[in-house]
Amino acid sequence: MRTTLAQMPFLGRFIFVGMLSAGAVGAVVGLIVGLHAYPPTAWFAVFELGIPAAVVGALLGLASGLSVRGVRHIRGS
Repeated sequence: MRTTLAQMPFLGRFIFVGMLSAGAVGAVVGLIVGLHAYPPTAWFAVFELGIPAAVVGALLGLASGLSVRGVRHIRGS
C-alpha cells in the first residue's frame, strides 16, 4: 500500500486518503445506525452514509492537498 501511495500524484494521494478514511468511518456509522433503526436493511445504510462521507472526504483531501501545496509554494520548498 505504501508503494502504491508513493506512486500516486501529490493531490491524488490526499484525495484518496481522505476519501478512504472518511468513507470507512461513514460506512461504520451507517452500519451502526442501520442496525439500530431497522436491522434487515442495515446494509443499505452503510451505502447511504458511506458514499456521501467518501465524497466529503475526497473534497477535504483536495482542500488539504491544495493547502499543503500552497504553503510549500510560499515557503519555496
